Order: sequence, then C-alpha cells, then structure tokens
Amino acid sequence: MKNPLSYQSTEYDCGPTTMLNAINYLFQREEIYPDVIKAITQYTLDCYNTKGEAYKHGTTKVAMGFLSCWLNHFGKVKNWPICCEQILGAHVKIDKGSEITECLKEGGVVVARVMLGCWHYVLLTGIDKDYVMLFDPYYRKRPFKVEGIEIIKDEPCKYNRKIAWKYMNSEGKSDYALGPIDKRECVLMYRKSAKSAPETIEYYI
Repeated sequence: MKNPLSYQSTEYDCGPTTMLNAINYLFQREEIYPDVIKAITQYTLDCYNTKGEAYKHGTTKVAMGFLSCWLNHFGKVKNWPICCEQILGAHVKIDKGSEITECLKEGGVVVARVMLGCWHYVLLTGIDKDYVMLFDPYYRKRPFKVEGIEIIKDEPCKYNRKIAWKYMNSEGKSDYALGPIDKRECVLMYRKSAKSAPETIEYYI
C-alpha cells in the first residue's frame, strides 16, 4: 500500500517532508525501511537562521547531497532498488531532453528547490508538454491569481499542483521558479535497480 503524500508541520521542514514524500511515492509502505526515515530526519534541517537559531532556515543543498549519497549506499548494501543523483546549476531546467524531464518520464521523481517567497522544496512527480505536476508540502487553500499555476485536490498520492513550464524555468523570484542558474539544485530519484548509481562521496560529520 502507498501512503498519501504529506504536508509539512512547521514553516521550516519542507526539505525532510519532501524527501519522505519521494520515498512514499516510489515505494510501497511495506518496502520502506525505518532506517531510511531516521536518516532523512537526521540529516536534514541543518541550517541556522541569521539569529543563530538552529533548524529555522530549512535544509541546505549540502545536506541533500549527503543524503543522496547515503541513500545510494544504503540501497547497495540492502539490495534496495533506489538511485539518487543531485544535479546543480545549468543542468536544472525543464525542457525536452533535460535530466529532470527524462527522470520524470522514466517514472522517477525530483526533489527540487524552488522559490515560494523564499527557497522551498517540492516534489516533481510528472510532466506533459505544458505542465509539471508536483506536490507542494506547504498547505494552501486559496487559489493562485496567475494563470498557469493550479491547485489540484483529487490526487493525494501523486500531486497537488500543476505548474506551467515557463514559471518553473524562470530565473526570478516568482512562485515555483527554479531561480538564478547558479543557485539551482535538485535531486533525481528513481526506483530502478538496473540504473547505476553515481559514484558516492564520503562525508565525515
């Protein structure tokens, strides 16, 4: 059985919530190791705000990169069919043949950092010629005022937003923009044992 995707509990935990949603999307509940849940909650929410308060500035891309490597290693050791790859900068774009597009077409998901007033993590789960389907863990009732951003209420296990390509590819600060090229980041995640995982990097914390 697959669980419905979840909403964040605070203003800060979009990162761990979205990574947990990626696992819930790719795997049946009975297939998910508790070790994975523990690791996601342990390694995210690593950022301090300007007042020096812990956890109140979300999750860094360094933490997402480390978690991607951890999941690849865990999958290899446990023979669990997961493959993660963090991509940065100019590789992070929505167009025909891009790494994000190919990942979604192959049944994978993408944990992407976008703008929503500030940097914010969402889960991309599907794509067509005009729209990207994603699950935003930030709960919202009121509709968006711009054409091309829709709230979807009847796909709780898949997505709750449809976003036009042009909004996601924006280099500005509009809602769901991937933002400036040099600050872009996402993690591609597949359930494909045949797909080779990228070479892991060892981190010492």
